[in-house]
Amino acid sequence: MAQLFFEYGAMNSGKSIEILKVAHNYESQGKNILLMTPAADTRSGTGIVSSRIGLERPAVAIQKADNLFDIVKHHQTNLAAVLIDEAQFLFPEQVDQLAQVVDELHIPAMAFGLKQDAFNQLFPGSKRLIEMADKLEEMKTICAFCGKKAITQLRIVDGEPQREGQQVFIGGDEAYIPTCRHHWYHPDMAKISDLFPKEGK
Repeated sequence: MAQLFFEYGAMNSGKSIEILKVAHNYESQGKNILLMTPAADTRSGTGIVSSRIGLERPAVAIQKADNLFDIVKHHQTNLAAVLIDEAQFLFPEQVDQLAQVVDELHIPAMAFGLKQDAFNQLFPGSKRLIEMADKLEEMKTICAFCGKKAITQLRIVDGEPQREGQQVFIGGDEAYIPTCRHHWYHPDMAKISDLFPKEGK
């Protein structure tokens, strides 16, 4: 039975590696998948799913106005699964369209992304996925400061923690560090200085 899945985790939890692995597993069995990613994620170029270990492949770039049900219906011939990377950037109505894909087209939809932003607020897309998904699964990683489970990520701008600002700030290892709750509030500034030197130093 088709289901809507949401696999979430902090930065560096291996979400993009996992989605590429899932895509490979389907295709190695001769099954067709539709790989998609929001156009808002431009770290490796628009419409590219890329992992930190260097694996990447092209994907359908989701625009703000796109109806995901219509896109999947257009591609649905022999489609075994729909895979969405960086699902936190989906709009809530697009999550509802994914649910419609599952319920009406009977195609599994698997979304991978962050649960919350760098200010510990839910992304709108993630919030709707938590509300609508048939299955939620957490992907774990460790705090860069203490090794405990990371539940969030700290944004670093010019060598300093940033706890307010725009919700969407595209960046990778040069801008974010996974942390536990304690170290989000009380980061090791000496380690931050080593990892994120201030501009001009």
